[in-house]
Amino acid sequence: MVSLRLREKLFCRSRGSCYWIKMSRSVNRIVTIGLVALLPACASTRHAAVKDTTKTFKTVVVDAGHGGKDSGAYRRYGPPEKLVTLDVAERLDHKLRESQLKTVMTRSSDVFIPLDERVNIENSQKNAIFVSVHFNDSRRRGVRGFETYYHSSASFDLASRIQEKLMSIPHSANGGVHTANFRVLRNATCPAVLVECGYLSNRNEGNLARDSEYRELLADRIAEAIVEQRYGAGVYHGSTQVAAQPSQPNTSTGSTELAPVGGHR
Repeated sequence: MVSLRLREKLFCRSRGSCYWIKMSRSVNRIVTIGLVALLPACASTRHAAVKDTTKTFKTVVVDAGHGGKDSGAYRRYGPPEKLVTLDVAERLDHKLRESQLKTVMTRSSDVFIPLDERVNIENSQKNAIFVSVHFNDSRRRGVRGFETYYHSSASFDLASRIQEKLMSIPHSANGGVHTANFRVLRNATCPAVLVECGYLSNRNEGNLARDSEYRELLADRIAEAIVEQRYGAGVYHGSTQVAAQPSQPNTSTGSTELAPVGGHR
């Protein structure tokens, strides 16, 4: 009995220390209970699995990056990104519809569409894929090249095929195929890719983006990749107006040669 009291005194030298021990135990219980309670919530917020529709899709969601108050990249050599992405996206939309694919555009005019709304549009389509068109930007003006991004493994083949077709454009620089955590990619429930069609901050690529024939060529190569992904090689027949090699644009006037935005072509 004496030894037990002695231990109690050594363990609880003061009321404050005993209280601290009791509080620590209480905090541990609360934390444990909280973590257990959060488990179902965490499970419910997991993203739905991506369905691999790269061989069966009937719809292509074409996303023109930026728009409205969001101009995107805007550098000395290139026009505002929001305008050239819309122009390429509209050309791509037209080519895909000519190839008997259904298309849905996230925007068809110079308006701002929030990222979550773009995600809702892509995920509302059944048996679809998602292709987002962008142009790049860098403080290093020498950086150039095409880049294609994906998030899910189901999107890798599509991303690789698009990159391969873009690299068939003469004098292209290969920026590679990469994974990315962009919201329109990570929250997609269908195969989704984001294509960077060159650097507006680069003198050569920024000037090329001003040329309508070059933008037509970009759309043609992306369309070819999409159609081949769905139906196989040799099926796509591009426009006869697409030049095999882009001409160097005349930038003396500073004109972007961009058609007025407003609707589908």
